[in-house]
Amino acid sequence: MRLSALARSFAHVVTRSHPQNQVILLENDWGGSVYFILDGRVKIRTYNMDGKEVTLNIIGKGEVVGEMAALDQIPRSTDVITLTPTKISSIPARDFLHLINTEPKAGLRLAQLMGQRLRQINRRLLLREADSMSRVADTILFLAEGQGKEGVKGMEIPNLPHRELGSLSGLARETVTRVLTKLEKKGLIQREQNILCIPDKSALENVIH
Repeated sequence: MRLSALARSFAHVVTRSHPQNQVILLENDWGGSVYFILDGRVKIRTYNMDGKEVTLNIIGKGEVVGEMAALDQIPRSTDVITLTPTKISSIPARDFLHLINTEPKAGLRLAQLMGQRLRQINRRLLLREADSMSRVADTILFLAEGQGKEGVKGMEIPNLPHRELGSLSGLARETVTRVLTKLEKKGLIQREQNILCIPDKSALENVIH
């Protein structure tokens, strides 16, 4: 990547630290900036026809948000809220567009990211009518694909509040709690205070019908 493109793209970078539960982006805002998560986690949220909150994704360090509004030059379609104390850098949309238009590697990486997110959404939509065990297992694997890290005991993801897992899977919090307990008794997951571990991803995938 040429240094001149990097210099222009990051000449106007702004980095801020945000507390938990702070709104970073609002639906229908114009996409004036693109945001890069340096540390922490955020959730991508919208609402259904009944006004119920729906969590579309939970992303963390190394991810980008706000790129679609910058590309389309239309208002944003979702809210972005911090789940933990989060550090975020932003650049103006025009600088982001210049980077992907002049640097093939940047454009390719963005295309790969968008393709990955589309596949994830399609997979989750196919399971919307599945049983609760399948939906919770798929949600855990979905988070592992985006946020998982290899640990001593297997793949590790943040041990999120059951309300957030319920919003992601389309289930009540109480249902999520029951399913997680069953998965833990089967040895398919292990839970600690801040970490949920998947000892064997293939075994967890096998419970999805």
